[in-house]
This record gives sequence, C-alpha cells and structure tokens, in this order.
Amino acid sequence: MPVPESAGIHEERRLTLGTATIVGSGLLSLVGNAPPPDQTEPSPGPDTGPIVANGAFDTDEPANSYRDVTTYNNFYEFGQGKSDPARNAGTLHTRPWTIKVEGAVAKPQTIDIDDMLTWFPLETRIYRMRCVEAWSLVIPWVGFPLGALIKRLEPTGNAKFVEFTSLLRPEEMPGQRAPILAWPYVEGLRLDEAMHPLTLLATGLYDNPLPNQNGAPIRLVVPWKYGLKGIKSIVKIRFTDTQPNTIGDRFPGGDHSAAGPGLR
Repeated sequence: MPVPESAGIHEERRLTLGTATIVGSGLLSLVGNAPPPDQTEPSPGPDTGPIVANGAFDTDEPANSYRDVTTYNNFYEFGQGKSDPARNAGTLHTRPWTIKVEGAVAKPQTIDIDDMLTWFPLETRIYRMRCVEAWSLVIPWVGFPLGALIKRLEPTGNAKFVEFTSLLRPEEMPGQRAPILAWPYVEGLRLDEAMHPLTLLATGLYDNPLPNQNGAPIRLVVPWKYGLKGIKSIVKIRFTDTQPNTIGDRFPGGDHSAAGPGLR
C-alpha cells in the first residue's frame, strides 16, 4: 500500500486541492463508481525494446507492488478519486502519438513516440514518488534521461525553462469535462533541472509499457519534486525564456510551494 507520510506536511496545499475537488464534485457521475480492475501483473503492450538496469540512481527501498502503483493514482483527467484513473483510463488511445517540440530550440519538430523510443537506450530507475497529500510509492520506472532528448533538440541560448503540456481530449479523458483545473495540464522545469541526470521521461514501469492510468505513453518523473510535477501523457514540449504558467499557478493563490525546492 502507499506509505503515509507526516500528516502535517503542506496542510494548506491539501486544503486547496480539496477545494478544487468540491468545486467539481457535481460532475463525479462522469466517472462512475465501479471498482478498479483487479490487475496484479502487467498486461502485454508495445515492445519497449531492450531495458538496461541503472542502479546508480536507485533508491535502496523495496518497490511497491504493481497493483499499488497502478490502482492508487492522481490523474485528474480521469477523475478525482484515487481509483478513478485505473477504472476510466482504458478509454485513452495512445497510438498514434506525437510530441510537438517548439520555442527556443534549434530543431523544432513533431516526433512520433515510436521513433523517439529508438533514439535512446531505455533503463530502469527505482525512485520514491512523494505526493503533496502526504503519501508515497516506490516505483521501478522505465525510460530515458530528459537531458538526452534536450541535447538532441539543441535549445538556443535564450532557453531558460522547459514547458510541458498534457493531452487535451475530453472525449477520452472524462475528468477534463469537470472544471476543476484550467485544462490542459501544464508543468515546467528550469533548464538546469530538466538536464539533471535524475530527471526522467518514463515510458514504462516494471519492465513493461506505461499503463494509461500512470501517464501513458510518456510522462515526466522528477524524484526530488512532488508528484504533481510529473506531468502525464505529454504532447508538447516548449523551450522558453520565461517561467511557464504551470498548473500550480492556476490554483487559487497558486504558487510553486508544492513543487519542491528549486523551481524559481
């Protein structure tokens, strides 16, 4: 099960999140009340290619079970309850999938996810993911360093931040029909944070393709920041000289206090 952390951590932030939930509570019927699938092992999916273990960056803590990691999620695009993503994310089609790269970069382009997966060796990273709601999970991710992609794209000297945008597709993501957030989900990192060797673009977990409820087909993992920074189902990457207007800014009284140290 997810590990509870100190009950006093960021109480004010959790209250803000709770307010957002109340605002959207009238639309909870969009996501139903059935229990999540009772899945304890990964399902077959697209071949992720060879995967190399990279223990240099791993935590020494035991990983949570596959069921823990895939049935207890925050992914508001599929509902506000922890079991909603596992129950509702089957509606999402993750192929074909492209990622648009734009802004202060020498090689703007639109990249097919399957082409991108051939560019870099995939590796496992075992990280503890901490949520601002005071719980955590230890997850064996599969992916590649974001820095490797950034080097290939060649940001210009004006690039100081990297902005990420998630998919906006309310016909497949029922939570987007509720006005709890200013969709689509947007997050950002300073360029030096994005280039940090711990920062990962994850395409799988447990040596299998990423399940929809965990952010398929590609998501951000930044282990020293709270989980809300780990934007899921990425469709756009923009390099910019100004701090992105992220999802944290759009909460009432929004700031980056929940993002972990070092964003500003």
